[in-house]
Amino acid sequence: MPAYELNDRLVVGVASSALFDLAESDAYFREHGEAAYAEYQNSNIDVSLPPGPAFPFIKRLLTLNDLRPRDPLVEVIVLSRNDASTGLRVMRSIERHALGVTRALFMQGGSPLDYIPALGMSLFLTSNLDDVLTAVRAGHPAGHVLPNTAAYDDSDRQLRIAFDFDAVLATDESERVYQSEGMDGFVANEVAKREVAHAPGLLQPLVADLNRIQRLEQERQAKEPSYEPRLRIALVTARAAPAHERAVNSLRSWGVTVNDAFFLGGIEKAKVLQVMQPHLFFDDQDVHLSGAVEHVAGVHVPYGVANEKLF
Repeated sequence: MPAYELNDRLVVGVASSALFDLAESDAYFREHGEAAYAEYQNSNIDVSLPPGPAFPFIKRLLTLNDLRPRDPLVEVIVLSRNDASTGLRVMRSIERHALGVTRALFMQGGSPLDYIPALGMSLFLTSNLDDVLTAVRAGHPAGHVLPNTAAYDDSDRQLRIAFDFDAVLATDESERVYQSEGMDGFVANEVAKREVAHAPGLLQPLVADLNRIQRLEQERQAKEPSYEPRLRIALVTARAAPAHERAVNSLRSWGVTVNDAFFLGGIEKAKVLQVMQPHLFFDDQDVHLSGAVEHVAGVHVPYGVANEKLF
């Protein structure tokens, strides 16, 4: 059998803690220890784990495989610190939820993070902040999925993903200027460099992969005018004119696009996100996520100068 190639696919790694709600399991582990925990999971192997904070995103993302069913566009791989035996409940739950995830790495007590680049992942999601910090320190595209109370309409087939710009799609170059020189210095720097593209940040490759899927949707719509594209990407940033130009020019230089761009200039992002209801919103600062997680699945990307205190 020829090897299953991951090239030309969007590969997402997800920890079981992000995919499912493991609060009950974690409490049992802390109270009873590893051996009893393994027996607990085995005795509950056919009891499906409830959806976790990244579940709606993963579920919607995998539906895009119908664009190329014989050669799937999206590959989701579970990365877990559990052993394979304990992980059986996770895989049974995936099957019962009909998620279409068949690949997993179970590493008893070990870290699967080194396999992120080996498997060509452009995103790793987990609810374990320490794992995210370790991954980001190594330059991997990782995000800390925060607990949320978002409710998504299952009859809505659209998948919406929103990104902050600085220290998420781009590096933290301009954020460092803002931290040291204030808003006036930041704006002056961005105006002076409006034609100078930012260096890509951790999640820029993710947008490139998503754009590839969008192009296939456009091709399908050209053949089937009744087809409505499902994947929609938004930029939601505190930048405003005239600093917006450098962000737009950077996207152009990278060869990536977004459907919607919100240059809010200090307006609370949660006001926009409540209306948009993205299935994931990536931001490098907790202050922009704390007010949003009531309405959306927020993902903290702890990269750059604003997060130095965490490392």
